[in-house]
Amino acid sequence: MTADPNDVGPEAPEIPQEDHPELPTEASPTNFDTISSSHSTIPAMESLRTPGMKGNGEGVSDADKTVDGYEHKGTNDDVTEKEAEVEVKPRSTARSVLLVVTCTIAMILNISCSSSASIALPRIGDDFGVPEDDLQWVVSAYSLSSGCCFIFFGRLADLYGRKKAFLLGSFWLGIFSLGCGFANDIITLDVLRAFQGLGPAAFIPASLGILAHAFPPSRARSLAFATFSAGAPVGGAVGLQIGGILTQWAPATWRAPFFLSTGLAVLVFLGGVTVIDKDLPSTETDRRVDWIGVLLVTAALVLITFVLGQGELAPQRWQTPYIIALLVIGVVLLATFLWWQWYVEQDTSGTRCPPLMKLSMWKRAHGKFAAMQCIAFLEWASFQSWTFWAQLFYQDYQGLSPVLTSIRLLPMFVVGLSCNALVAATVAHVPVVLLVICGTLLTGLAGLLFAVLEPAAPYWAFGFPAAIVSVFGADFVFACGTIFVAKISAPHEQSLAGGLFQTLSQLGTSLGLAVTTIVHNTILRNGGENEGREIQLNAYRGAQWTCFGFGVAGAIVAFIFLRNVGPVGHRGPPTELDPEKVETAIEQSQHENDEKRPI
Repeated sequence: MTADPNDVGPEAPEIPQEDHPELPTEASPTNFDTISSSHSTIPAMESLRTPGMKGNGEGVSDADKTVDGYEHKGTNDDVTEKEAEVEVKPRSTARSVLLVVTCTIAMILNISCSSSASIALPRIGDDFGVPEDDLQWVVSAYSLSSGCCFIFFGRLADLYGRKKAFLLGSFWLGIFSLGCGFANDIITLDVLRAFQGLGPAAFIPASLGILAHAFPPSRARSLAFATFSAGAPVGGAVGLQIGGILTQWAPATWRAPFFLSTGLAVLVFLGGVTVIDKDLPSTETDRRVDWIGVLLVTAALVLITFVLGQGELAPQRWQTPYIIALLVIGVVLLATFLWWQWYVEQDTSGTRCPPLMKLSMWKRAHGKFAAMQCIAFLEWASFQSWTFWAQLFYQDYQGLSPVLTSIRLLPMFVVGLSCNALVAATVAHVPVVLLVICGTLLTGLAGLLFAVLEPAAPYWAFGFPAAIVSVFGADFVFACGTIFVAKISAPHEQSLAGGLFQTLSQLGTSLGLAVTTIVHNTILRNGGENEGREIQLNAYRGAQWTCFGFGVAGAIVAFIFLRNVGPVGHRGPPTELDPEKVETAIEQSQHENDEKRPI
């Protein structure tokens, strides 16, 4: 039978504390301050023990064992002892650094592909003779395809190899980035951008799984995840800076950022070939893919994301018949997907394929997994919307060039790099609830500063502090969120869990832009024809007030649902154990006990 993640069997034998002090000796089904499955002596652990892991638990700190008390790991009932005893080859410090750098550059490449295209939109419109209202799909097509496929590619990476997914994704993005640079009309560019987005949909979830597998719980893991997380805001800032400079001054104008992305994709591909460890066999014996779930969730996310991006641009806006129809169909498909996942997860006979996404994942840590996903959703709705409207304010309202706009957003790049060190230093010592609340409130503060901004005031009064504080939320939430999700996910779920986190972030971006656009356009329509720049300023302020609201909402969710969660980083030295093999051995032993437990 399948173990209940929050149940502890009454007949579960106690682990000898002298042999396994790193595990708790008792557990409560209602308290996540303890490990959430039965305890037993683990024979496979002896074969995994290395000099870095002493019998008395030396080398494992309390911080390594706790997220709200103790790590919760998902169950994996299809683990073989042979896979659990695979010997882990040591990795040099230089190779570990290069591994983190490669994955971080991949994240920077992903985000910069979106932000560099965004700042180049006016030039693209001039080149193709396309009005500004018809340019949004240059940005949206990329986000649509990547955001809707994170779950699918994350599952494939877990099943068939994360290195394979990483290499194929980076190669794919490089090919279609090159194609975008040679596009001769707006339709071709939109289509190529959609194909381009499939690349990061593969290599970003794979990167999260690669890092979780490569670094046992230690300071190194915290630093690796913090560095990778910094790639998101840094990528946004780099895309704006480099994209703005190349668009304005390079001979190829708006095409130059796509050529640069091609070069970076080649660099990422070569780095992946060189430094990423060879894929190990999946710990799941049933490697069938839930294709019905894939079709349902992909179609649902495509339709919902399309409606969010197109609703305000349709002829009758949100009252347009096809917008209403597509939204209803998307919601129905999403509900059907959730029901299908529940249905196949209930199967204990093995006749149905494993679900694409176990719904039980969302209940991990008594719902804290779901809460962290919700916070990522709200944070990205706030952060990306603030960035979008700040760009438009500088270019459309103040009439600045792309280069001058990028200079005003330059502090985001510098602070993004600094936040990397700050997160790595604090994530093992400061409760995650404090980091997340501070981050979401600081991003909300950026929206507040622009909501009360006075155009005549100097840049240093509003624009500069807003650019600084906006990045804190993105860095803190992404770093803490990815570490937290990795700690409460099973080894064979790492890329899928990371894909879910990315999916919610992308959906948050889409919803945030949709809602802020509605607010912006409503203020413009209600302002009349003769209000001029004053009503335009009020519309920008309204959009930024909405960004502030998203940030505050994220802080409220964190305060309510994460207030008992401690530090999510690791203070201790590396255990020199392969975390996947250790966790697999534990899960195997738990499964054996569950089979002996009376029903």
